[in-house]
Amino acid sequence: MDPATFATAYTLSTSIGIRPFLTLGIASLAMHFGFLHPSAGFGFLGSNGATWLLAGLALVEFVGDKIPVVDHTLHVLHFATKPIAAALLVGSAVSATGSPDLATYALMGVGAVNALGVHAGVAALRGASTATTLGVANPFISLVEDVAAIVGSLLALFVPFVGALLALALTLLVVFVARHLYLELRRSAAAA
Repeated sequence: MDPATFATAYTLSTSIGIRPFLTLGIASLAMHFGFLHPSAGFGFLGSNGATWLLAGLALVEFVGDKIPVVDHTLHVLHFATKPIAAALLVGSAVSATGSPDLATYALMGVGAVNALGVHAGVAALRGASTATTLGVANPFISLVEDVAAIVGSLLALFVPFVGALLALALTLLVVFVARHLYLELRRSAAAA
């Protein structure tokens, strides 16, 4: 398996950690138009029905994430959907044959954990935004997340190594910010 495939899979799983249905919708369109070539076992992701369904879910996700309270509900649901979406997309990208092998399943698991980790950081940032701005900044943060997911998905498809480097930088930034927020909350709780 070539390194570009791994870079594509890693970048897509990171983008899913930010926006699962938007990333899946872009990947489905890329499969539909021949820019991304899934194995036969995952070819359904590029079908007309899947493309329309994922586009609809991406639209619901886009709008819902801009509405206070609805955005937090989506983030709770995404604890389940993001790892599943990442596993599917990583499996479609790295599976060399029609049926996945043990290595593919392992990479699917790594992709799911990556998406969940990115989601945890994004959710922590969103929680901090809600606590400090009463949710006023959340729609703006949501737009930044939308752009990051779109750019990440496109980089994964067309320049996967650049996408992987940026995904790694984003992951490290999210971990750093989440850790900083956690320590600040602990200090605040200890002071109170």
